[in-house]
Amino acid sequence: MRIRRIFVAAVVAGAVSVSAMADELQTPEERLSYTIGMDVANMMADQGLDIDLDIFFAGFSAQFQGEDTLLSQEEADAERTAYIERRQQELEAERGQEAQRNLEAGQAFLAENRGRDGVTETASGLQYRVVEEGHGRSPAATDRVTVHYRGTLIDGTEFDSSYSRGEPATFPLNGVIPGWTEGVQLMSEGATFEFFIPADLAYGEQGRPGPIGPNSTLIFQVELLEVHGD
Repeated sequence: MRIRRIFVAAVVAGAVSVSAMADELQTPEERLSYTIGMDVANMMADQGLDIDLDIFFAGFSAQFQGEDTLLSQEEADAERTAYIERRQQELEAERGQEAQRNLEAGQAFLAENRGRDGVTETASGLQYRVVEEGHGRSPAATDRVTVHYRGTLIDGTEFDSSYSRGEPATFPLNGVIPGWTEGVQLMSEGATFEFFIPADLAYGEQGRPGPIGPNSTLIFQVELLEVHGD
């Protein structure tokens, strides 16, 4: 990032003065001032802002000391708004590209997966494999169920696991993604299935915060422990 390069160059060029300044950070006010400077730098770097530090310091100093600024407040507000709009457009474009990549990767995975031994595909496009048959009750969509499960992306990245948390999950079957609602109804208590869920039966174009990007195909291993009824 440009800000990091500029900052490093400034530190290298002024190593002596920085070292001398460190010896001068004696009062709480001085140490706090330096800390806030570090915090602002971290914030800007984390956001990937393309900052010219010389111009930044000029604007900061003028505004902080109540001097005349090169931009009026109205001009600064307009510039900030324009930047936010540009950044939103960039992020939307990047997310659209990610969604297309995920969709194509998921379709290729499912096309190959449907030819594996033991894999069945339903009319909706849900794929499943019976790991272990059960012998208890099968749930209806309106039932509550208790399950153990592990969820991964098609590249093997784990994004959720009741096993890792050390306790099963209980929820209404009609309150989860469509692939779960359909798939778990195919099970009976004591069964373990593996589900391969296309994006339109999972979180679709929205995805989820964290590793589940837009149009992600998901894999779940689900163990149906108990059906509780509605």
